[in-house]
Amino acid sequence: MQWLWGGFSIDNATLNRFFSLHFFLPFVILGLSFIHMYLLHLTGSNNPLGIGFNSDGGASFSPYYLLKDFYGLLVFFSFFAWFLFFSPFTLGHPDNFIPANPMVTPTHIVPEWYFLPFYAILRSIPDKLTGVIALFFAILSLFALPFIHYPDLRSHKWRPLSKITFWTFVFTCFVLGWIGSQPIETPYLLIGQIATFAYFAYFYIFAPVIIAYENYIWTPYYSFYLERFTFKPQPRHMVISLDEFINSSIKK
Repeated sequence: MQWLWGGFSIDNATLNRFFSLHFFLPFVILGLSFIHMYLLHLTGSNNPLGIGFNSDGGASFSPYYLLKDFYGLLVFFSFFAWFLFFSPFTLGHPDNFIPANPMVTPTHIVPEWYFLPFYAILRSIPDKLTGVIALFFAILSLFALPFIHYPDLRSHKWRPLSKITFWTFVFTCFVLGWIGSQPIETPYLLIGQIATFAYFAYFYIFAPVIIAYENYIWTPYYSFYLERFTFKPQPRHMVISLDEFINSSIKK
């Protein structure tokens, strides 16, 4: 922790390091955006059915996906602009208006709302160093998601167990966000520890086991669909259009 703080306690060196990190992160996000676009052009966009199409069967990027993404961006900016211009302090905390005093520690520190789940994970572990490692590991687990979860069929439409597990994970994130805004006392500490375990268990226990089980029950009964309608690299003669998929499904 002294290496992270730059001294025996949080001081100017710690603030300079975190300010530098905030300056560096936008460039990391920009690089990841280019990687995302490369992978998107490599594998194609996802769809509710979770199946792959060739250029004749799938929808082209322009104008369909272009207008769809532009509409989503417009809705997001409208929602963002409402908070920015009409209610900028709604998601803040009243303690943020108290002048900083290096001689007084706030009784209850509450970060911004988007940090609350990770802050709850940090507080749920008594040891400081282990808590910081768990905090960074919780964020890195989101980046590792495509590499540790790879079902034969990507859509949750055909995998109800994974859908239930996913929404349970979303509920866990909301619980962690709520716990992060509460004081460190009973029963919030115990609830935070249970939610922290559930958070990591989704990535490394529940989801992989359920995906393996779904692949096991899918393969013997729906091997025809798994071979032809997944996102695995396939010869052109095996990739079919949406109409062919629907007609073959009706016949089956």
